[in-house]
Amino acid sequence: MADPKSPDDNEAILRVSSSSAAGALASAVSHAVYDGKSVILRAVGAGAVNQAVKAIAIAQSYVGMRGLILYTRVGFTTVSMPDRDVSGIVLRVEAK
Repeated sequence: MADPKSPDDNEAILRVSSSSAAGALASAVSHAVYDGKSVILRAVGAGAVNQAVKAIAIAQSYVGMRGLILYTRVGFTTVSMPDRDVSGIVLRVEAK
């Protein structure tokens, strides 16, 4: 998996928090997919992962109307915070 800190032109990196609106995030994922990009959702914490997974499910309902199917690969990342490094979840979303 590519380093989420250095995206190329065909990637959209979205940081997810527990207060992220799943519908708005799903819309961002859908629009990136329509533009031919793969999407990387980076979430730290259970609430953020929950919102990211809900957003992928909602985005599938959006892109499914155009005959697309979303595929997700899950991995770990390390996020540097001011006082320490924390583990996060990376969800790479691509459409076929």
